[in-house]
Amino acid sequence: LKLQFLYLIGSFLTHIPLMLPRFPAAQLARALAAPAPRAAQLRWHTEGGTTGPLSVRWVAPDGSVTVTKCKPGENLLELAHENGMNIEGACDGVCACSTCQLYVNDPWQDKLPEATDEEYDMLDQAFEVKPESRLGCQIIMTEELDGIEVRIPRGTRNLYVDGHIPHHH
Repeated sequence: LKLQFLYLIGSFLTHIPLMLPRFPAAQLARALAAPAPRAAQLRWHTEGGTTGPLSVRWVAPDGSVTVTKCKPGENLLELAHENGMNIEGACDGVCACSTCQLYVNDPWQDKLPEATDEEYDMLDQAFEVKPESRLGCQIIMTEELDGIEVRIPRGTRNLYVDGHIPHHH
Protein backbone atom coordinates (compact mmCIF):
# COMPACT_ATOMS: atom_id res chain seq x y z
CA LEU A 1 0.00 0.00 0.00
CA LYS A 2 2.90 2.34 0.84
CA LEU A 3 4.54 1.65 -2.49
CA GLN A 4 1.31 2.32 -4.37
CA PHE A 5 0.92 5.63 -2.56
CA LEU A 6 4.52 6.64 -3.27
CA TYR A 7 4.11 5.64 -6.92
CA LEU A 8 0.93 7.73 -7.16
CA ILE A 9 2.63 10.77 -5.61
CA GLY A 10 5.69 10.32 -7.83
CA SER A 11 3.64 10.12 -11.02
CA PHE A 12 1.64 13.16 -9.99
CA LEU A 13 4.77 15.20 -9.32
CA THR A 14 6.28 14.29 -12.67
CA HIS A 15 3.16 15.60 -14.46
CA ILE A 16 3.00 18.98 -12.71
CA PRO A 17 5.17 20.71 -15.36
CA LEU A 18 2.69 19.54 -18.01
CA MET A 19 -0.15 21.28 -16.13
CA LEU A 20 1.62 24.64 -15.88
CA PRO A 21 1.29 27.17 -18.70
CA ARG A 22 4.34 27.34 -20.95
CA PHE A 23 6.32 30.42 -19.91
CA PRO A 24 10.04 31.06 -20.21
CA ALA A 25 11.64 30.06 -16.91
CA ALA A 26 12.92 33.58 -16.13
CA GLN A 27 9.46 35.13 -16.75
CA LEU A 28 7.77 32.49 -14.60
CA ALA A 29 10.29 33.01 -11.77
CA ARG A 30 9.71 36.80 -11.84
CA ALA A 31 5.93 36.36 -11.83
CA LEU A 32 6.04 33.97 -8.89
CA ALA A 33 8.45 36.18 -6.92
CA ALA A 34 6.48 39.41 -7.42
CA PRO A 35 4.13 40.30 -4.57
CA ALA A 36 0.43 40.64 -5.37
CA PRO A 37 -0.61 44.29 -5.80
CA ARG A 38 -2.32 45.78 -2.79
CA ALA A 39 -5.04 48.43 -3.04
CA ALA A 40 -2.57 51.20 -2.18
CA GLN A 41 -0.28 50.09 -5.04
CA LEU A 42 -2.93 50.19 -7.76
CA ARG A 43 -2.60 52.91 -10.36
CA TRP A 44 -5.68 54.61 -11.70
CA HIS A 45 -5.73 55.16 -15.44
CA THR A 46 -7.05 58.40 -16.83
CA GLU A 47 -8.83 56.91 -19.84
CA GLY A 48 -12.26 58.41 -20.35
CA GLY A 49 -11.62 61.30 -17.98
CA THR A 50 -11.36 59.27 -14.76
CA THR A 51 -8.85 61.04 -12.57
CA GLY A 52 -8.89 58.67 -9.63
CA PRO A 53 -10.81 55.98 -7.85
CA LEU A 54 -14.59 55.97 -7.86
CA SER A 55 -16.49 55.99 -4.57
CA VAL A 56 -19.44 53.96 -3.36
CA ARG A 57 -21.46 54.85 -0.28
CA TRP A 58 -22.83 51.76 1.51
CA VAL A 59 -25.68 52.12 4.00
CA ALA A 60 -25.95 49.10 6.33
CA PRO A 61 -29.31 47.91 7.68
CA ASP A 62 -28.51 49.61 11.01
CA GLY A 63 -27.99 52.96 9.23
CA SER A 64 -24.20 53.07 9.51
CA VAL A 65 -22.41 54.36 6.42
CA THR A 66 -19.16 53.13 4.85
CA VAL A 67 -17.50 54.73 1.83
CA THR A 68 -15.26 52.57 -0.34
CA LYS A 69 -13.15 53.25 -3.41
CA CYS A 70 -12.94 51.18 -6.57
CA LYS A 71 -11.75 51.32 -10.13
CA PRO A 72 -14.01 51.57 -13.20
CA GLY A 73 -15.23 48.17 -14.40
CA GLU A 74 -15.43 46.60 -10.94
CA ASN A 75 -18.82 45.29 -9.88
CA LEU A 76 -20.34 46.05 -6.49
CA LEU A 77 -20.22 42.44 -5.30
CA GLU A 78 -16.43 42.30 -5.86
CA LEU A 79 -16.06 45.64 -4.12
CA ALA A 80 -18.14 44.45 -1.18
CA HIS A 81 -16.03 41.32 -0.75
CA GLU A 82 -12.76 43.25 -1.05
CA ASN A 83 -13.87 45.62 1.71
CA GLY A 84 -15.44 43.11 4.10
CA MET A 85 -19.01 44.27 3.56
CA ASN A 86 -21.73 41.91 4.79
CA ILE A 87 -22.98 40.80 1.37
CA GLU A 88 -23.02 37.11 0.58
CA GLY A 89 -22.82 36.53 -3.19
CA ALA A 90 -23.36 32.75 -3.01
CA CYS A 91 -22.91 32.25 -6.77
CA ASP A 92 -19.69 34.30 -6.78
CA GLY A 93 -21.09 36.91 -9.13
CA VAL A 94 -22.51 34.96 -12.05
CA CYS A 95 -26.13 36.14 -11.65
CA ALA A 96 -27.33 32.74 -10.42
CA CYS A 97 -28.64 33.75 -6.98
CA SER A 98 -30.13 36.77 -5.23
CA THR A 99 -27.82 37.00 -2.21
CA CYS A 100 -26.02 40.13 -3.43
CA GLN A 101 -29.24 42.13 -3.64
CA LEU A 102 -28.83 45.84 -2.94
CA TYR A 103 -31.25 48.74 -2.87
CA VAL A 104 -30.14 51.51 -5.21
CA ASN A 105 -31.36 54.93 -4.17
CA ASP A 106 -33.57 56.89 -6.55
CA PRO A 107 -31.25 59.37 -8.27
CA TRP A 108 -28.89 56.51 -9.19
CA GLN A 109 -31.54 54.15 -10.60
CA ASP A 110 -31.76 56.16 -13.84
CA LYS A 111 -27.98 56.00 -14.32
CA LEU A 112 -27.91 52.19 -14.25
CA PRO A 113 -28.49 50.11 -17.37
CA GLU A 114 -31.79 48.26 -17.47
CA ALA A 115 -31.71 44.95 -15.58
CA THR A 116 -31.55 41.84 -17.76
CA ASP A 117 -34.22 39.14 -17.72
CA GLU A 118 -31.77 36.91 -15.84
CA GLU A 119 -31.33 39.56 -13.14
CA TYR A 120 -35.10 39.99 -12.81
CA ASP A 121 -35.48 36.18 -12.52
CA MET A 122 -33.00 36.15 -9.64
CA LEU A 123 -34.60 39.18 -7.96
CA ASP A 124 -37.92 37.29 -7.97
CA GLN A 125 -36.28 34.99 -5.40
CA ALA A 126 -34.78 37.77 -3.27
CA PHE A 127 -35.61 38.55 0.34
CA GLU A 128 -37.75 41.70 0.70
CA VAL A 129 -37.44 42.68 -2.94
CA LYS A 130 -38.35 46.31 -3.68
CA PRO A 131 -38.66 48.38 -6.88
CA GLU A 132 -35.14 49.72 -6.23
CA SER A 133 -33.63 46.22 -5.85
CA ARG A 134 -30.66 45.31 -8.04
CA LEU A 135 -28.00 42.61 -7.85
CA GLY A 136 -24.58 43.88 -6.82
CA CYS A 137 -22.85 41.52 -9.24
CA GLN A 138 -24.66 43.24 -12.12
CA ILE A 139 -23.79 46.82 -11.20
CA ILE A 140 -20.55 47.66 -12.99
CA MET A 141 -18.91 50.85 -11.78
CA THR A 142 -18.46 53.64 -14.29
CA GLU A 143 -17.48 57.28 -13.92
CA GLU A 144 -21.18 58.16 -14.14
CA LEU A 145 -21.83 56.06 -11.00
CA ASP A 146 -19.10 57.76 -8.95
CA GLY A 147 -20.60 58.45 -5.51
CA ILE A 148 -23.47 55.96 -5.85
CA GLU A 149 -25.32 55.17 -2.64
CA VAL A 150 -26.61 51.63 -2.07
CA ARG A 151 -28.46 50.17 0.88
CA ILE A 152 -27.76 46.67 2.12
CA PRO A 153 -30.90 44.60 2.88
CA ARG A 154 -31.35 43.20 6.36
CA GLY A 155 -31.27 39.62 5.10
CA THR A 156 -30.90 37.28 2.13
CA ARG A 157 -32.60 34.13 0.97
CA ASN A 158 -30.14 31.31 0.35
CA LEU A 159 -30.21 27.53 0.17
CA TYR A 160 -27.45 27.26 2.76
CA VAL A 161 -28.80 26.78 6.26
CA ASP A 162 -25.55 26.13 8.11
CA GLY A 163 -24.27 29.71 8.25
CA HIS A 164 -21.83 29.22 5.34
CA ILE A 165 -20.63 32.49 3.86
CA PRO A 166 -18.65 32.12 0.63
CA HIS A 167 -15.43 34.08 0.36
CA HIS A 168 -14.24 35.94 -2.69
CA HIS A 169 -11.56 34.04 -4.66
